[in-house]
Amino acid sequence: MNGDTLYSIGELARRTGLTVKTIRFYSDRGIVAPTDRSPAGYRLYDTDAVARLDLVRTLRELGLDLPTIRKVVDREVSLPEVAAAHAEALAVQIRVLRLRRAVLTAVAERGSTPEETELMHRLAKLSEAERRRLTGDFLDAVFGGPDAAPVFAGAMRSMTPELPDNPEPEQVQAWVELAEMSLDPDFRAVLRRMTEHQAAEQARSETTGPRRDIAAVVRDQAGPALAAGIDPASPQADPVVAAFTAHYAHLLARPDDVELRRRLAARLESVNDPRRERYLRLLAVVNGWPAPESLAPALDWSVQALRVRTQQ
Repeated sequence: MNGDTLYSIGELARRTGLTVKTIRFYSDRGIVAPTDRSPAGYRLYDTDAVARLDLVRTLRELGLDLPTIRKVVDREVSLPEVAAAHAEALAVQIRVLRLRRAVLTAVAERGSTPEETELMHRLAKLSEAERRRLTGDFLDAVFGGPDAAPVFAGAMRSMTPELPDNPEPEQVQAWVELAEMSLDPDFRAVLRRMTEHQAAEQARSETTGPRRDIAAVVRDQAGPALAAGIDPASPQADPVVAAFTAHYAHLLARPDDVELRRRLAARLESVNDPRRERYLRLLAVVNGWPAPESLAPALDWSVQALRVRTQQ
């Protein structure tokens, strides 16, 4: 291509694949200025205009605005600097779009009211600092804030959601539902009672240091019996019940009597609140953890077994 060759705007359009109207638009804004004019006053462009137009088209397709493109082609700013800034802006836009998609998907699946939709949208837009404050308020309400027993430090960490910087849509949806739950005063009160019961058991126990939660112990004892199809009311269930009630009696340094078994049944019913399990499942999605095993079947079996053996 001859460096002295000049092209009319029509010829330039054929070489670049852009329309005459588009090239004239860029020319009028000084992005690709004409090199000269013909005797009749028509614009003429040199070979550099082809390269500039190719760059302009590429940058426009990548979403850059015209003032920024002009600075790039005029070498007022470097292309790497602009690319980095634009990539960062796109990352923010992508995050916003993911949040919107998550909220709209949740609204469609749950049949949400306008009020619920507004709340979900507000929760989805929370900054990291705002999310931490909401989580902190929730955990303080459940575990007692600054006065929380040291033994609960691990439990607090295990119940803390950590939404990643670039969450998947299902993680955003899980976070929104989890945040809604954490704002529910009744749910907070249920978990607070569970914590108080556990703290009271810890205080009465002769065992020092962290202990396995009684629900996990019962699950381990009752799970095999449940899998084996043993009726909780049958004599075959007696040794299983005796095993976990003996553990609870040792934990509280109390005799394994009817009163203790009734207390354990009430304790397990409290732990078996479906909202607790839902929270833990949502937490696993947000944090990218494996889905937790459901305690409900084993706890249902155990409560039934205890109730049958404490009836008067």
